[in-house]
Amino acid sequence: MTDIHSLQVLQPPGWAQPRGFANGVAARGRLVFTAGMIGWNSQQVFETDDFVEQTRQALRNVLAVVAEAGGGPEHLVRLTWFITDKPAYLAQQRQIGAVYREVLGRHYPAMSVVAVSALMEDRAKVEIEGLAVIPENAED
Repeated sequence: MTDIHSLQVLQPPGWAQPRGFANGVAARGRLVFTAGMIGWNSQQVFETDDFVEQTRQALRNVLAVVAEAGGGPEHLVRLTWFITDKPAYLAQQRQIGAVYREVLGRHYPAMSVVAVSALMEDRAKVEIEGLAVIPENAED
């Protein structure tokens, strides 16, 4: 169990430490839900079809929405990833991990990754939904 501001990472005793995510997070504060963010820029234009680069942009997009509410990566409590190419995701996990740390640092919320047959935007390879909890008071 680790406390980070108003967040508590939940790690049951005796469980193996997860890599790159938390088993659970408890939090209190203002809830911020993001839509599913894909790998296009702020003008809804894809700059690349590369899986890793779309992941980088999708994470930046999630963070931009959270920042609009006054939060940062440390306030993310949950990310849900939808990917269209499981083999590509598995083959590029190191690069995806590096991009994750570049954008969000070493804060690891609860996460799920779901392989899907397609996303609504044909060029999208990844879609990421975020949930953040931002403390109501600066001292939280």
